[in-house]
Order: sequence, then structure tokens, then C-alpha cells
Amino acid sequence: MAEALAILLVAVLIICCGNQVRSVKSDHHYKGGDAVPLYANKVGPFRNPSETYTYFYLPFCLPDYVKEKKETLGEVLNGDRLVSTPYKLDFLVEKESEVVCRKNLSKEEVSQFRTAVAEDYYIQMYYDDLPIWSFIGRVDRRGIDEPNEYRYLLYRHLQFDILYNKDRVIDINVRTHPQYMVDLTEDEEVDVEFMYTIEWRKTSTPFEKRMEKYFQYSLLPHLLEIHWFSVMNSCVTVLIVIGILVTFYMRVLRRDIIKYAHDEEVADNQEETGWKYIHGDVFRYPKHISLFAAALGSGTQLFTLTVFIFILGLFGVFYPFNRGALLTALVVIYAITSGIAGYAALSFYCQLEGTNWVRNLLLTGSLFCGPLFLTFCFLNTVAIMYRATATLPLGTTVVIFLIWLFVASPLLFLGGIAGKHRKSVFRAPCRTTKCSREIPALRWYRGTLPQMALAGILPFCVIYTELYYVFASVWGHRIYTIYVILLIVFIILLIVTAFVTVALTYFQLAAEDHEWWWRSFLCGGSTGLFVYAYSFYYYYTRSHMSGLLQTSFFFGYMACICYGIFLMLGNVGFRASLLFVRHIYGSIKCE
Repeated sequence: MAEALAILLVAVLIICCGNQVRSVKSDHHYKGGDAVPLYANKVGPFRNPSETYTYFYLPFCLPDYVKEKKETLGEVLNGDRLVSTPYKLDFLVEKESEVVCRKNLSKEEVSQFRTAVAEDYYIQMYYDDLPIWSFIGRVDRRGIDEPNEYRYLLYRHLQFDILYNKDRVIDINVRTHPQYMVDLTEDEEVDVEFMYTIEWRKTSTPFEKRMEKYFQYSLLPHLLEIHWFSVMNSCVTVLIVIGILVTFYMRVLRRDIIKYAHDEEVADNQEETGWKYIHGDVFRYPKHISLFAAALGSGTQLFTLTVFIFILGLFGVFYPFNRGALLTALVVIYAITSGIAGYAALSFYCQLEGTNWVRNLLLTGSLFCGPLFLTFCFLNTVAIMYRATATLPLGTTVVIFLIWLFVASPLLFLGGIAGKHRKSVFRAPCRTTKCSREIPALRWYRGTLPQMALAGILPFCVIYTELYYVFASVWGHRIYTIYVILLIVFIILLIVTAFVTVALTYFQLAAEDHEWWWRSFLCGGSTGLFVYAYSFYYYYTRSHMSGLLQTSFFFGYMACICYGIFLMLGNVGFRASLLFVRHIYGSIKCE
């Protein structure tokens, strides 16, 4: 298994690093007058990161021939739609107020531009693979109290400031000139002359370091302070939890284990109570074993996927604006790790004496993909209605289907068959009785939902601070590059989830409730529910997102992400509890 994971890691690194090598390490050498590629990507309201449209969705100047750049799978999934523009930014060629085109904007086009200005539309371009942003206009509110008296101004002049080092492009910035604006307040035809200026300046920054400025925001001292303070706070939380559990183990649990394991005469004469009383039921198989095994298999796959994503992040694959690299990695790794899901699910299913292994594999393959597919169908329909770039083209949909059909599904069944032929049996240190004991009446706070709430709050507090920056990066325009800190927080999350679930499992067994299998899984995964609840808080208080498309995409995909977190941490919680239960019951004498 270890060799297979090593081969998998190498394969993923080769596949996912290819895009990085093309974008950063390729030879971008130019001579004076050479054409340097400039592509317009998309436009959209700044507050809605998912609501983006093609560049020519707005009536900008058209080039003689619109050339569409060939994109990778991840770029298409990311909503990138790169097309050529009428701007000619040849290497070392300066221009002053060059006219792009002269347009007579109709009333409909004026209204379209005015709406875009009112909603703070921005444009994104790429020049020699370097990102550029600019707002298309601004709303003049100075000294005006009534919104219906605001003036809507469109920028018609862009100035490109480009830095170069020898024969390489190092940096580019775009500015707008306040004196070159068109008033679009009134519904009337307007003549507009679009222009641009190019200035070249020499720099000593080497080509290999031209992307470093995009890392600088995450590495600002005050932000690093916040991140490390969050990590220290999480570490203190872990130490407190571990300290409490170790103290409890030494004073209570270890005393019981020693008494039952070594003082046999006392153990035989004394009436059994608490967790030892249910030793004949504690390893009774749970209800719905096929669903339970499928959940463990999917959780194991998602855990492996997360680990590989962190490894690629530490290798620098997901540097800022490596278009679509993260989404490409997610699709490829998820498909390749399907074998792990099949192996983990079916091997455990067979240990629990399950017989319908085909059904279990189908359930494993659809447990996470099924809800994700339904969510995608709904959101893609919304994107089609809006004509947004988030709409997945038919060709890309076919590619993903083929990946699932010819990569993910065969690997799922191969892994399942390997797990089925493992022929391992479930190791239970205690014999299970034929008749199940009746569970005594418990107080309300020992129910499933209160225990899930208690189990999820502490791990969520560990990741709360870092969660904001992840949200601001995924659902905003901030850049997140500190994968080391994120990995540390993830490890702390796993530790706290495992310890908290183990503690709650012990208290459940001490109350003579032997149905701990599903409870440990649900308690471990409950952090995902807290993350989804946090998404409502973030949407309504920390962001300015609005509209049907953005709202649907935010809550739809966050539901899928949090469901994945639920499966992954539920798997961690159950496996930690299983080790604990095996340990304590294997340490005592059970008749």
C-alpha cells in the first residue's frame, strides 16, 4: 500500500506541476518589437467572485480577429475564458494615447455599461501570463445625497506601465486617467474614443522572482502575526485537551482497567457497571453496515485527497494565479484515489460480514459524487441562465465524465476487489452476545444532536481564525499562500477531533450505551456542520455578495465542501474511537 501511495504521489506531482512549468519556467524571451501575448479573461462585479462573464459581454472594442486561447481543464473549471484584445503591447514599443477604436454607443450599450459601472465591474487580463486588473469606471457620489443623482463615469483610457529585464517581461500595472472619462448617466447615444498608453521601464528584478510580489500580501508582518497567534492558540487548546484526557485516563480509566485486569477475584464478585457492563454488546455491528462502510471509504479518500493537496501546496504548485492548478489537482487526485475509497470501504464491509459487495461499491462511488453531481447540475443551469463563464462547456463535461468512467470507476472497483480479497476478519477483544442489551434511558444532553454540537464546537474553534482567510481567498480576491500554517492547523484539527470524539465515546459507553459506531462518526464529522453555519455568518456579515447566481454558487458549493469535511473528519473520529474501544476492552478480562 505504501509503494502504491508513493507512485501515486509521483504521478500527481508530474501531472500537476506541468502547468507550473509552462507558466513560470518557460522561455519568454523577446526582441524589440516582438508581439507579447495579451489576453482578456473576464469581467464581473467585484463583490461577486463567481459572477463573471466573457470580456466581450460588454461592448468593448473588438479586434480584427477574436482569438480564443486554448485552456486547460482547471482553467475552464475556474471560469477562465481568455480571448485576444485590440490592444497591441509589443515588446519595448511605447505608445502615447493610441486610439483603439471610436464607437457610437447605442442607448442599450450605454445602459449596459452604466449597470456595470454601478455594480463595480472589473476587467481581468493576462500579459505574458501576468495578471492585470482594472475597474471599468466609477460612480461619482461626491456631494450628492440622492442615489438617483449619481453620475456614472466610464474610463476610456488605459495606461500600461511595464517593467522589463533584458529580454524578459517582469511586471505590468494598468492605470486609468480621471481626465479621460465618459458620462453615461443619461439614456442617450454617446460617441466614445477608447485609447491606451504604454510605458516601458527597466528593472533589476530577475525573471525567476517576478511572481514574488503576489506572495507579499500573505507575508505582511501583521498578517503573519495573526496567523501564528492562531496557531499558538490552537496548540494551547490541544495541550489542554490532551492534558485533561491524560489526567482522566490516569485517574479513572487506568484504575478501572488495572482492577478488572489483575484483581480477578474482585472483578468476579463485584457487579459490573458502566462501560464493562456492555462488553458483550460494544462490538455488535452497527445498523446499515453498507452505508457505514461506504462513508468510511469516502472519508478515507477525501482525507488522502487533502493530504496530497497539502503536499502539492508545499511544493509550490499552487502559486498565485497559476490558473486552474488547484481545480486540476482536485479532479485528477480524486479520480486516482478512488481505488483507496473502494479498498477502505469493501475491506471494512467484508470484516462486518457484508455480502452484497457490488452494492457497497456503487454506494461508495456515489456517496460523495452523487450530491456533488446534483449540485453541479443545478448551479450549471443557473450559470447558463446568466450566460456566465462559470457555465461548463459540453466538451469539458464530456472530459470529466470520461475521467470518471475510465479512471475513477475502474480504480474504485479494482481497489474494492483488492479489499474483498484481503480476507481479514474484524478483531474484537470481547465476544458479542446473541441478544442485545437494552440501552437505559438517558438524559437529553446525551442524545446524538447535543453530543454532535459538543463534539464540533472545539475543533471549529481551532480553525476559526484561519477559516476567515481561506474564505476570503476562495470567495474573494485575497491571496493565500501560507500552506505551512494551514497544514499545521489541519494537523491540530485532526488531533482535537480524534481526542474529543474518543472522550465522548467513553462517556457514551460509561452510560451503558453500546451504539457508539455511528455516534462516533457523526460526532467526528460535526465540525463540517459548524463550517457550513459559519458560511452563513461570512456571507451576510463579512462579504458583500448578492444575487441569485452568487448566492447559489456560494451555498451550493459550500454545502458540498462541508459535506466532504463531514465525511473526512467522521472517518477520523470513528477510527480513533475504534482504537480506543479496542484498547480498553482488550485490557480487561471479559467472559
